[in-house]
Amino acid sequence: MGFGEAVRTCLTKYVTFDGRARRSEFWYFVLFQILVSIAAAIIDSIVFPRWELGGDQGPVQWLTNVVLLLPSIAVTCRRLHDIDKSGWWQLLNFIPIIGWIIMLIWTIRDGQRHQNRFGYDPKGQLSGPPGGPQDYVPPRPY
Repeated sequence: MGFGEAVRTCLTKYVTFDGRARRSEFWYFVLFQILVSIAAAIIDSIVFPRWELGGDQGPVQWLTNVVLLLPSIAVTCRRLHDIDKSGWWQLLNFIPIIGWIIMLIWTIRDGQRHQNRFGYDPKGQLSGPPGGPQDYVPPRPY
């Protein structure tokens, strides 16, 4: 999934909390949020000189943060689903440092390769039985 497709997916699924999201979808959306925040800060510093870069958030930054909040929560929920965790685990973000480190590790991890309780593998790859070739049981002839 490319940058544009990931952003489009996250913005169209802004209230979709079920299903799974690949790492590329999640991290491209994080990059999009960073770029939009930088652009909003620059616009605020030009249009509203009272707000300096690095100071308090200006109205454009505030508006972009509000608009991107729900899609961000939704894609994080779907990303956690990809590693078979409940979306509620993103509340760890409210625990400084330890929670952030745990969330970073979880969002970097590769998702489960097979269907889990939250849906099918978003990569769509059929890579054999869940435990590997040793778990393969050939069908019995009748």
